[in-house]
Amino acid sequence: MNEELLRKLGEITPEEKDILQGQQGINRELYYSKEGSTEIDSSKVLENGKQIDIRPHTRFVHFPKHTHNYIEMIYMVHGSTTHFIDDEKITLNEGDLLFLNQNATQEIMPAGEDDIAVNFMILPSFFDDTFKVIYAEENPLKDFIVGCLTRKGSKSNYLYFNAGGIVPVQNLMENLIWNLLTDEPNKRSVDQLTMSLLFLSLVNHSDRIKVSQGSFEQRMTLEVLRYIDQFYPHATLQEMADRARLDVYTLSRIIKRQTGETFKTLLERKRLSQACFLLSNTRLTIEDIALDVGYENLSFFYRLFQRIYGKTPREYRMNQN
Repeated sequence: MNEELLRKLGEITPEEKDILQGQQGINRELYYSKEGSTEIDSSKVLENGKQIDIRPHTRFVHFPKHTHNYIEMIYMVHGSTTHFIDDEKITLNEGDLLFLNQNATQEIMPAGEDDIAVNFMILPSFFDDTFKVIYAEENPLKDFIVGCLTRKGSKSNYLYFNAGGIVPVQNLMENLIWNLLTDEPNKRSVDQLTMSLLFLSLVNHSDRIKVSQGSFEQRMTLEVLRYIDQFYPHATLQEMADRARLDVYTLSRIIKRQTGETFKTLLERKRLSQACFLLSNTRLTIEDIALDVGYENLSFFYRLFQRIYGKTPREYRMNQN
């Protein structure tokens, strides 16, 4: 990370100064709106009118178990911090990301001076605007990951990304922090576009994602979507069921409950999305593209493509060019 930015994030804050001078515990007035409440209130940590803001994580103190009425993203800039999310221990190391939805309970162990983390406080409405930018791209894996954070009733209360060493993710995080700390023009648009690119980069490294242990179905669905994303030309429900050591009927019901769609539909979405990419960006013949994405029957590919997109693959290619 840029040395100037790292130095700024590592400065002792007024709150930390009070703790080092003997204050016992956190200053509740900075976080809670009601006496005895354990829900950190967005109105205390977000400036009026803002959908997203950041603050360095407060060190030297134990944060007792609490919830948030906003979505929190924690980025580990340097060192490490230990969290208990729904009583599950998670240690963040340099470069890691942790997303918490509004259902998560969180407890944080005291951090040392060199343990520098940044907390992003994000209102759900920020994601509504942000992901309009990338919804045009069909990606069931991306939709599932976003849904874990934003969908009401989600049983997966956190997403942990072991993102250390992934250069595009680290660059985007530095850009996001820099933009939020400075007064650059077009600030809101830059924030939304950067967050969109961040999620697309994280989806490309889905093997680094971990979801709540308490949700077997969501963990299984994530495995299914990873499998489709990687093996879509030859993926089958039976093979995935064998990998998961589940019968086809049980796995099908899990997928349907968690995504609202069947395995067949998710597979078609992935294959056709890749076909669209190849039509727009290569000179491969339509027959070769159909074979590449998993369709040996060219007539079936044409019928399916026209049913989904309202035009033939040839017409789609001509429009793109």
